[in-house]
Amino acid sequence: MWFHAPSVGEGLQARPVVHAMRDADPTLQFAYTFFSPSAERFAESVRADITDYLPFDGVREADALLDAMRPAALVFVKLDVWPTLVARAAARGIPVALLSATVAPESSRLGRASRAITRDAYAALAAVGAISESHGKRLELLGVRRAVVQVTGDTRFDQVWERAAAVDRTSTLLSRLASARPTLVAGSTWPADEAVLLPAWKTVRAAVPNARLIVVPHEPTPSHVDPVVSWGRSAGLETVTLDRALSEGSHADVVVVDQTGVLGELYALADVAFVGGGFHAAGLHSVIEPAAFGAPVTFGPGHRMSREAGLLLEAGGARSVATSAELAMALGAWLGDPPRRASSGALAREVVETGRGATARSVALVRGLWAGA
Repeated sequence: MWFHAPSVGEGLQARPVVHAMRDADPTLQFAYTFFSPSAERFAESVRADITDYLPFDGVREADALLDAMRPAALVFVKLDVWPTLVARAAARGIPVALLSATVAPESSRLGRASRAITRDAYAALAAVGAISESHGKRLELLGVRRAVVQVTGDTRFDQVWERAAAVDRTSTLLSRLASARPTLVAGSTWPADEAVLLPAWKTVRAAVPNARLIVVPHEPTPSHVDPVVSWGRSAGLETVTLDRALSEGSHADVVVVDQTGVLGELYALADVAFVGGGFHAAGLHSVIEPAAFGAPVTFGPGHRMSREAGLLLEAGGARSVATSAELAMALGAWLGDPPRRASSGALAREVVETGRGATARSVALVRGLWAGA
């Protein structure tokens, strides 16, 4: 079974499917390819037999890979397909699928030029598991045949739910940072997000004096971390980096995380979450990670490409804000009112729970291809 996920985001959707299939049938062999350098380290967690970069989409490269691996099925994740590779696989009778398939209404892929380049590849797909009916209809505009589309959902919901359930609250990280103080965890923030968040936090502190802030920059480099630390101290708040917080305990007013790989656990400490990217050109980061812990979520206006943000807003488990004043109002309302916060958090968590089941449906789709082949 050959899975291709270009980057980490797509990898997070592929991984639960690979794990479930491997657990159910240890005799299966898996190849896992990617294209972004950011996914190289992540690929180790997929538990595939071989992982590597996917070469450029040439005929010689595609044929060499297919000759070497002879896959029972080739599975792409989310949206990107490689036209030449799809064509060469289909010519050999190798079924090609697309899982957790999504195309946003504003996607450039829906443009005439883009569709002309990829239409044949999408038309050759033997099965497509769309995250929703509306995304399935837009996939048809790209060339996917209606007969091969089924709604399987987004496997990220299973991923974040299972991760939240498995978090060890007795770990050094969580036990040392645990606090009874109302806590905002601001995850994957960029300077553009912090330009709105930090002034808002001063207002929140005036209304909720014991509120605590944990900031997890998307890029925890000194050039990003140091200005946040300086801001906190100049505002008269006891501000420390993560190492010091772990050594001294949870009494600091502001904790700035200067390392990677811990955000998924730190959301367990959130009474409320702020997710970065909504004020940055990169786009909104994952909002369902904090929601899985039952934390209501706030984020900036740049969320139109995030289906999950829309689901949370519709359910009442999130707030989108455009200014520091709006953010301060939203955060203050939740941090200062525990029953209201709990109600909104429960709605956020319900969105994630309702989205579960995509992994099992995706496994069934891929196994059906394999059986057919």
